[in-house]
Amino acid sequence: MQLSIAVLPGDGIGPDIVKEAQSVLERVAEKFSHRIECQQYDAGGAAIDKLGEPLPEKTLAGCRASDSILLGAVGGPQWDHLSGSDRPERALLGLRGALELYANLRPAVLYEPLREACPLQADIAAGGIDIMVVRELTGGIYFGDRGRRQGRYGEEAYDTEAYGEAEVERIARTAFDIARKRKKHVTSVDKANVLESSRLWRSVVVAVAGEYPDVTLEHMYVDNAAMQLVRDPSQFDVLVTTNMFGDILSDEASMITGSIGMLPSASLGKERLGMYEPIHGSAPDIAGQDKANPIATILSAAMMLRYSFGLAAEADAVEAAVSEVLQAGYRTGDIASAGTTLVGTRKMGQLICEAL
Repeated sequence: MQLSIAVLPGDGIGPDIVKEAQSVLERVAEKFSHRIECQQYDAGGAAIDKLGEPLPEKTLAGCRASDSILLGAVGGPQWDHLSGSDRPERALLGLRGALELYANLRPAVLYEPLREACPLQADIAAGGIDIMVVRELTGGIYFGDRGRRQGRYGEEAYDTEAYGEAEVERIARTAFDIARKRKKHVTSVDKANVLESSRLWRSVVVAVAGEYPDVTLEHMYVDNAAMQLVRDPSQFDVLVTTNMFGDILSDEASMITGSIGMLPSASLGKERLGMYEPIHGSAPDIAGQDKANPIATILSAAMMLRYSFGLAAEADAVEAAVSEVLQAGYRTGDIASAGTTLVGTRKMGQLICEAL
């Protein structure tokens, strides 16, 4: 296959980790006789400094012309003074909205060699953690009406949570389709005891569930879901929820696996085009120091192979290589423990390429 990829290194450690993921993709292309073409574009703070805006039209056009997008990380304290619409993070929202990437997939997996890094009690972690969080990405409070006005207590700010039936239906169908390939269990998370938007969410999810009689559907309030993730994460298979709830719960799920530096994500839409990125931030304090963990970005590249290009064997090979390197005891600083071998960003990427 010809793999056409738009590469957006972004800010902080973004260029460091993206470089290693590109090396892994190039090794995959060599091993499986594919051709890979990567074109780099500016986004986030790097684009602001260079071109005056977080998501230049050239970057958006380049992403549209590609088969897939690999993103590093955006943001940093040097841009904190900017207004909301001008901040680096607007690049993410702009890409998700313009490309209609409505489904965010965030797998949270506890690798056996990293069991000691799990902050949960040993008897809880013993049940294993393998959760797929399916987060609605282009609706809800992050995209709703917002503003400021004068109210009873002076100036007040508001953000509106709103969902349409079609928005809920398509994300629910994504979750059920994924569950069919896993353990056939979906937990829909909402706040239907308080929010009208959640009551609509629940009714639409129930309707979609009727098309999947082989998949079990469970409903859970978001506060309970947050507790259950640390009480008994093994009960979850596929967890589907709104944009804001998914943002929070997927970060919680990531930390119970031991390190936010280990977890990838995929943002998908109706077409094959997807955007793949680690869920962690730009960590500017260690940028360029060969300290960042590239595994989340490398696993994001594996998700790209699986979901955008339909290359399951290639994705499996990357994931197996990561497991092999971890099993051999190699660790970056964020996941290091007594008795393991500390390596930097570049060495970790090299080891995974060698394992491939």
